Amino acid sequence: MNDVDKKFVCENCNLSSSYTFFGKRPPFARSIVLLEEAYVLRDPFSEDGGILVLGGHCSVCSTPICRAQDCSLFYSKRFCVRCVLQNMEEFPAEIQQEVTSRQLKNKCQ
Repeated sequence: MNDVDKKFVCENCNLSSSYTFFGKRPPFARSIVLLEEAYVLRDPFSEDGGILVLGGHCSVCSTPICRAQDCSLFYSKRFCVRCVLQNMEEFPAEIQQEVTSRQLKNKCQ
């Protein structure tokens, strides 16, 4: 499969994009090591091997999910919003408060 055939699609918002690499160590950005396996795109505006991280997989349900605040949360691992809401009591109070405030903000828009 060449780079053109690689497609990332977020299961929550349907963001769709080609990606260059999936993993933790993009070969074209050797100084970068990600905290999660992620879908990565070469940053077309960077001259020194920059990257754009599109998203990853939810650590609970394995769903491909983008990095948007409405779609996922990274707290030592990536979690889709659905799994965060279903397991809210497992997260620290600060994270619970952040998720609740995001929900309220989204309802007001």
